[in-house]
Amino acid sequence: MTPPAPERLETGRLILRRPRMDDAAAIYAYASDPEVTRWMGWPRHTSMRDTEQFLAFCDAEWERWPAGSLVIERCADGCVIGTTGFGFETPWRAMTGYVLARDAWGHGYATEALGAVRDLAPALGLRRLHTWCHVNHAASAHVLDKCAFVREGVLARHTVFPNSGQDAPLDVLSYARTW
Repeated sequence: MTPPAPERLETGRLILRRPRMDDAAAIYAYASDPEVTRWMGWPRHTSMRDTEQFLAFCDAEWERWPAGSLVIERCADGCVIGTTGFGFETPWRAMTGYVLARDAWGHGYATEALGAVRDLAPALGLRRLHTWCHVNHAASAHVLDKCAFVREGVLARHTVFPNSGQDAPLDVLSYARTW
C-alpha cells in the first residue's frame, strides 16, 4: 500500500496543499470566471454550492486515494490562486492538470505547481501521469512541454469543453509522464 502524499508541499514561490472548506470563496472567484474556465473539462461554477460540492469531492478523493486535488497558494501573500493535483484512476495511473486565476497567468506558477505534482508522482506509486489540453490552447501546451510531459498525439473528438460554447467533443493534445 502506498503511503499518502503530504497534505502540504512547498516550492520556491508556492504552497500546494489539500483544499479546505474555508478556501471556497477564493476557489469560486476563479472557477466562476468565464475566461479562466473556457478550456476546462468541468462546468464553470455558477454558485457557491458548486464550489462546496467540488470541495466535498476533494475530501472524498483524499480519503480514497494517496492524494487528490491541491490548492495553489502564493507564499508571498497567502492568496489561493488556483488548483492542481491528482485524479487517480487506478493505483498506478492518474490524471493531472491545473487551473489558475486570471491575475496569476504569465508568472510561471503553472509550471512550478505542475512540476511539483510531477515530481511527487513516483513516490505515490504512479507509473503514468497524464493530461490533455485543447489543441488550440498554446499556453497550456507550453507548460506541459516545459514540465517534460511527452506529447503522445491528438485525441480526435475526445472531450466536450462545457464552457467553450460548443456541445460537440473537440480534439485534444494528449500528454503523459511515465516511470
